Amino acid sequence: MAGANLTSADTFLIVGFMDVPQLLRLSLFTAFSLIYVLTLVTNIVVIATIYLNSNLHTPMFFFLANLSVIDIGYTSVIFPKMLVHFFQEGTHFSLTECLLQIYHLGFMMSTEFLLLTVMAYDRYVAICHPLRYMTIMNKEVCIRLAAASWLVGLLDSIPHVLLISKLSFCESHTINHFFCDLTSLMKLSCSDTGTIDILTYILVAIMTLLSFLLIITSYVNIISSILKMKSRGGQRKAFSTCATHITVVLLFNGSVCSTYMRPKYLMRENKVLSLLYVAVTPLFNPLIYSLSNTEFKNALKKTMTQMNNSKPF
Repeated sequence: MAGANLTSADTFLIVGFMDVPQLLRLSLFTAFSLIYVLTLVTNIVVIATIYLNSNLHTPMFFFLANLSVIDIGYTSVIFPKMLVHFFQEGTHFSLTECLLQIYHLGFMMSTEFLLLTVMAYDRYVAICHPLRYMTIMNKEVCIRLAAASWLVGLLDSIPHVLLISKLSFCESHTINHFFCDLTSLMKLSCSDTGTIDILTYILVAIMTLLSFLLIITSYVNIISSILKMKSRGGQRKAFSTCATHITVVLLFNGSVCSTYMRPKYLMRENKVLSLLYVAVTPLFNPLIYSLSNTEFKNALKKTMTQMNNSKPF
């Protein structure tokens, strides 16, 4: 019976890149493999450098390390299975595997939104209230903010998973995507998904729009303080940093909103938009937030020098 409840024995076929010509598929595999490796390496370098250098044990770099952990999680949930798609005529997922992937992706997405918001607030305090910075952003406050971001992220996707697990699915179990995407899975359901749709709009709106509003408010105050600086060089450097940070936020928020906040009749599988938040931002975050920072680069050079000097001859 088409409308029967899907059991754990039933599977979904993830199309992946089956419709892509073989030659192009090989090129995409090479490109995505490179992105995955670079994302892992750059984020691990960020975490290790921050851990090994005591001068980087500050609120800003503490939050950057948390962001790198999230970015590693993003790629590790999606990329290994996605790369397998290039050598198979589709990949099969059980309902449990789909739900786990949806949960982990939603958990990390929510946590990243919150961490980006916390990082913007940290920069606001550092630039607008420099004399009180270490008092306001003390160790206990930083740990609480990071812990709250992770906890809210962990809880955020649970309602979705519970509601989806109760859906009935039609005859077609084919998902035209490279992972178990929430909207793609709901399109296969014979049940009423109105409650899940509303819940998705509400949660995404809270996470994206509210966090974006808070981030913009922080940066408006930051830019106002920057304009009061007497040093033109300091102004250019601060504006450059703000521009790159806001670009990452716009890219991440925009791609997520475009994917999950469109009306249901406009929802369709969009692999390009999904790649923006599961592949592009995890790679760009360490480059923009850490590797472009002079203090971090100096610490990285110091660490590399010490490692070279410690090598046995």
